[in-house]
Amino acid sequence: MTTPSAPEAEDGRSHVGERLQKVLAQAGIGSRRACEDLIAAGRVEVDGETAQLGRRVDINRDRVIVDGIPIAVKPGLVYYLVNKPTGVVSTASDPQGRVTLTSMVPTEPRVYPVGRLDADSEGLILLTNDGDLTNRLTHPSFGVEKEYLVIVDGTPKPGAVRQLRNGVQLEDGMTAPARVSTVGDGTLRITIHEGRNRQVRRMGEAVGHPVRRLVRTRIGPLRIGSLHPGEWRELTTDEVRAVERAAAAPQARKPRSRK
Repeated sequence: MTTPSAPEAEDGRSHVGERLQKVLAQAGIGSRRACEDLIAAGRVEVDGETAQLGRRVDINRDRVIVDGIPIAVKPGLVYYLVNKPTGVVSTASDPQGRVTLTSMVPTEPRVYPVGRLDADSEGLILLTNDGDLTNRLTHPSFGVEKEYLVIVDGTPKPGAVRQLRNGVQLEDGMTAPARVSTVGDGTLRITIHEGRNRQVRRMGEAVGHPVRRLVRTRIGPLRIGSLHPGEWRELTTDEVRAVERAAAAPQARKPRSRK
């Protein structure tokens, strides 16, 4: 006697997993009805194919995209925003016995820093176990902005500020254009999207104004707000969606045209 196999869809996939509209609703995209409307409008893809109503997905394997933006649907994903104080290292462990970022948040599930801040630097850093989002946030091609409040030696003259804006030559190449404004004597606000090792500090050195203090105040749509040094919090569902939009492919971030 043969065991009946699971029914298959026209594309050969088994009808296994959870219904797509339920998965999207659980991910915070909207109500199930709203998610059904998104699917019916052809705005949802699963593994590169436009999804149809009734589609089921394997939340541990399938890649789900809404309006060109990858959506995290795996269970157990967490996102912690930390205001890193000086002296804390952005690694999971430290041979010198210094305090690590991962020791400041819950130990389970295990999370990793998205990018790095020097031990002497302060400010926002994201920790998560969402590997796909981590890759997109750290890859320069996605252009996610990082904003810094920077105190430097001396008072940069307009020429130095202009040089920072246009790009400066470092040992690993010319930096991309940055947004730079003067906040006060010796204090700059610098926004970049590259994230090279110690980039802002090296930019300051290159224009003759070494950095004395560096605080990251923004990562994409995430701002430091009232989060004090040493404090952390979980991202809200809306914040996760905002970060996913910021880290989507450039063409996916463009507003949808209205017909």
